[in-house]
Amino acid sequence: MRIAVIGAGAIGCLVTAYLKHKGEEVTLIGRSQDLQAISKNGLEISGARGNLTVRVGISEELDYVPDLAILTTKTQDLEALLKNNALLLQSQLILTTQNGIQADEIVARYFAKEKIISSILMFGSTYLEPGKIVHNFEGSWILGSFFKVKLTQELIALSLVLNNAFPTVITEDIRGMKYLKIFVNANNCLPAIIGKSMQEVFSDLEISQISIAIWKEGFEIISSLGIDLVSLPGFPVENLTRLTQMSSVPAAQVFSGIMRNLSKEPLYGSILQSIMRRKLSEIDYINGEFVRLAEAHHLQAPLNKVLVEMVHQVESSRKFYSKEELLAKTKAFIE
Repeated sequence: MRIAVIGAGAIGCLVTAYLKHKGEEVTLIGRSQDLQAISKNGLEISGARGNLTVRVGISEELDYVPDLAILTTKTQDLEALLKNNALLLQSQLILTTQNGIQADEIVARYFAKEKIISSILMFGSTYLEPGKIVHNFEGSWILGSFFKVKLTQELIALSLVLNNAFPTVITEDIRGMKYLKIFVNANNCLPAIIGKSMQEVFSDLEISQISIAIWKEGFEIISSLGIDLVSLPGFPVENLTRLTQMSSVPAAQVFSGIMRNLSKEPLYGSILQSIMRRKLSEIDYINGEFVRLAEAHHLQAPLNKVLVEMVHQVESSRKFYSKEELLAKTKAFIE
C-alpha cells in the first residue's frame, strides 16, 4: 500500500516514522522548512519507545496517486489542502485523524463517503522542531466510518497496515467516540492560555477545578441534545460521568493526579503546540464545538466561550495570561 501522510507536524512525523521503520511505503508531505530539515537529518523520534531515526521521502506536494492518504493537518487547514491537491482526490482511501467532529464533514465535501475512514488517536506526541518529535505516550488507533458506511474489508485491510505503527481498534460508532474525545482534548486550552506544560498546569488544583467546570458545562450540553457518548480505550465514559457528578475540589484532585502522570517528558497539548509554532490552533473544533452546539440549540456555554476567546487572544497577541488572570476570567463558572 502506497501511503501519503499529509502534514509534517507531531502526529504526521510520528506516524510516518513508525510506518516507514516497519517497511511500509510512505511519503511525507510537508512545508518547505520541514522538507529541508527532514531531508538532511531524517525523522528523529524520542520518548516512549526510545530513540529512532528514520529516512523518509518528503515533498511539498503530491506527485503520485497514493492508495491511502492520511490527513494529519489541523482541521482549519483541510479546506486549502483539499482544494490544492488535485492528485489527492484520486487516492483510494482517505483517513482523517483530526480532533473534533468537523473534519469528516469537511472531507465529505470533496470525497465520496465510501472513501473516507475516520480515526481517533489515543497516543500523544510533541513537535520540538522540524523533523524532531517526542512520542509522549502510547495508545491505540481507532478506525471507523463517521457516516455509518459499510467498510468492513477496507477497515480490516487498513488496520493490518496501521498496526505496524500502533494497535488498531475498529468500531461501529466512531461518532460517539469522537464526541467523548472532545472532552479528553477540551482541557488542552488551559496550558495554551498560560503557556506551560500540562504537568505544570494541572498540578495546580485551582486550575484543575476549571477543567472540571469545562467538562460539566460540556456534558450538560451533550446530555441536553441526547448525544450518546461511547467509551474510548483507556477512557471509559464513566471517567467523565463520575467526575462531573462529584463536587469541584475532590474531582479536581482526581483529575490532577491523572494529568500529572500522562508523560515523563513535558506535554503541551495540541493547542499550545500550534501557538508555539505561530499557527492557529484547533480551539474552534474542541471547546468551540461545545459553543457551536449550544448556540445552534439555544443553550449556554459561557465558560467554554470565554476560554475560546482567551485562546484566540493568545494566538493574536503572542502573550500568555497569568494564572491569576485565568482564575479571574473563569471564577464565575467554578463551584
